[in-house]
Amino acid sequence: MADEEHFDVQLVVNGAAHNVRVPARRLLSDCIRHDLRLTGTHVGCEHGVCGACTVLVDGVAMRSCLLLAVSVDGSRITTVEGLTERDGTLSPVQQAFEDCHGLQCGFCTPGFLTTITAGLRTNPDPTQDEARDLIGGNLCRCTGYQNIVKSVLRAAEIERERAAP
Repeated sequence: MADEEHFDVQLVVNGAAHNVRVPARRLLSDCIRHDLRLTGTHVGCEHGVCGACTVLVDGVAMRSCLLLAVSVDGSRITTVEGLTERDGTLSPVQQAFEDCHGLQCGFCTPGFLTTITAGLRTNPDPTQDEARDLIGGNLCRCTGYQNIVKSVLRAAEIERERAAP
């Protein structure tokens, strides 16, 4: 049996350029975790159902366990590690999760943080129902979602506070 063909993939991950050589069928989640050693992106179901592996691909929330690394060649990827500001300040969504106790075990948290970050870019002032819809594709086994919804609303508030003169 012949060796699997490999491809050179160029990615900008959390602002840093990376050139990786990957097999044709390497999932983006595996590329991020194993090739780039960024383990904040979690893999839960490997079927795109739980949302734990969500990253931002050119600003859009996407399930990295459903994407082949070669399919995002040339893209800008933001993982949970890339959400923190350069000076170490927590992003509004990260700060809101801390303020509102939006996590428990933390396994699903990276996917929620990236999903909410993207969602607030398109809807910076969600209602409670819109916040629930925003996180509807991410699963959490521990929290019951109440504090995650509060975190969405608090993150929007923090964004407004930081933008105010």
